[in-house]
Amino acid sequence: MTTLKSKLQEDLNAAIRERDELRSSTLRLTLTAITKEEVAGKEKRELSDDEVLKVITKEAKKRREAADAFEQGGRAESAEREKAEGELLATYLPKQLSDAELNEIVAQAVQEARAAGAEGPRAMGAVMKIVNPKVAGLAEGGRVAAVVKQLLAG
Repeated sequence: MTTLKSKLQEDLNAAIRERDELRSSTLRLTLTAITKEEVAGKEKRELSDDEVLKVITKEAKKRREAADAFEQGGRAESAEREKAEGELLATYLPKQLSDAELNEIVAQAVQEARAAGAEGPRAMGAVMKIVNPKVAGLAEGGRVAAVVKQLLAG
């Protein structure tokens, strides 16, 4: 069974052979981040595919944030590069939920939380507790929180 990490490694080797600079540098940086995570604890260990996905998610998020920062700084070329790297990494992640799908999941969670008696500011935490396991890896935290706030505000 191929692990996600070995798939990244294979794709990196292919990108190097094809002289695909964007893919090879992005995958190299991502594999470095994975290795760093593997040696972060007391003992070196192999990351599970879920843990590797978390690293890829973090790396993709960094690229999106950097792209925004470059855009605001008027550095369109750098922003494009970061965006391209982010999109490349996104291909390794589970497909993100659409706004409609996310709204539906959150709306159900809001009903559940209210049924359980969650009201006011405390409702946010209650709703997030229900929503997070359902959307883990499929929607970014900030996006989820925004929808929860919006639906709680009614």
